[in-house]
Amino acid sequence: MKTQKKSSLLTGSDGINYLIPFILITFCFALWGFANDITNPMVKAFSKIFRMSVTDGALVQVAFYGGYFAMAFPAAMFIRKYSYKAGILLGLGLYAIGAFLFFPAKAIGEYYPFLFAYFILTCGLSFLETSANPYILSMGTEETATRRLNLAQSFNPMGSLLGMFVAMNFIQARLNPMDTAERALLNEAEFAAVKEADLSVLITPYIIIGLVILAMFLLIRFTKMPKNQDQSHNIDFLPTLKRIFSLPRYREGVIAQFFYVGVQIMCWTFIIQYGTRLFMEQGMTEKAAEVLSQKYNIVAMIIFCVSRFICTFLLRYLNPGKLLMILAMAGGAFTLGVIFFQDINGLYCLVGISACMSLMFPTIYGIALKGLGDDAKFGAAGLIMAILGGSILPPLQAMIIDQGVLLGMPAVNLSFFLPFICFIVVAIYGRRAFTGFGNRLKSKIEV
Repeated sequence: MKTQKKSSLLTGSDGINYLIPFILITFCFALWGFANDITNPMVKAFSKIFRMSVTDGALVQVAFYGGYFAMAFPAAMFIRKYSYKAGILLGLGLYAIGAFLFFPAKAIGEYYPFLFAYFILTCGLSFLETSANPYILSMGTEETATRRLNLAQSFNPMGSLLGMFVAMNFIQARLNPMDTAERALLNEAEFAAVKEADLSVLITPYIIIGLVILAMFLLIRFTKMPKNQDQSHNIDFLPTLKRIFSLPRYREGVIAQFFYVGVQIMCWTFIIQYGTRLFMEQGMTEKAAEVLSQKYNIVAMIIFCVSRFICTFLLRYLNPGKLLMILAMAGGAFTLGVIFFQDINGLYCLVGISACMSLMFPTIYGIALKGLGDDAKFGAAGLIMAILGGSILPPLQAMIIDQGVLLGMPAVNLSFFLPFICFIVVAIYGRRAFTGFGNRLKSKIEV
């Protein structure tokens, strides 16, 4: 009986097995996980290299997640017109171009060309995610779709772990050891020399990943891929949007995804600032505190990765909405610990939040898109646009952090009230999914 369940996960109702296409598209999940989590520590790195505030450094996240927002619906229209495979290839191409743009950005030596490179790179990621998530949902029966997407998404944090490892060992550890205060005292010539050396360190991993992306592009280009839900090529943009946004589970899913992505990026980006403040108070240098904080970030990602596999298993027995609600409530409880503990226990709570977040993105995605059929291409775009939460909310948190001290507490602690609010929104969506959005759609969303 167990063997039958496993085989049906990647077998359609027509008996077609999707193992090879599933493996190739799942590898793309790891590739954008790498891009996401090599980028989060760059907020701190760019702030030091260009002698900027945390708020200015957070513009990296604005450019990064702004690309997701800008390209989501153009990606959906492109996929509807052509195919999932075409969307994935265009996404990989833009990803590679964005990575290679780091070289001319370094030659210019200014901050904003790097933001442009991030924007182009994430336009590619927008095409990738808009294509890959619903493509995975289509590779088998609808009954196993949410579990299949959770399995594919389980490889996303593996790429994230590699991105964090590269950021810590090949960027942060190799930057000039001068802290922010020492850099502020440099004259223009000294500052230019240090900046040039640091930017040379920073761009190398991006050039290498660009080459990897090109290889992946060629592999998928010359592999035969299924044409699931590629029968219709009519765009019908406005009628389709009206149709899908009339569904509560989809409409509210977009809102929940906005706040989930916001909480994920805030917790993973500002763990560096949180830990750095804590360890510098214990007498560490700024650089040593940053590197140690990144190690805690890697532990958080390992927990996230393990929890994703555990949650994928639990979805065989528990309603997705119920499990989503429980984990969001637990995440909120951990966030309160992050706020009110001002010692190492607060950092432990911040690491623990990752165990609660692992289920959320693919489960919200699966619930929101269930039953949309070919409309899932546009539905996926709305959910990818919701990634804008990762562009809007982190700068708001950075503005709070830049205050230093608020209400007699470290501002970095109080800034985590924003993630707490996000978890409340996700918990409400999980509850409504579990109860059938007012008992009107219960039978349709249970998996």
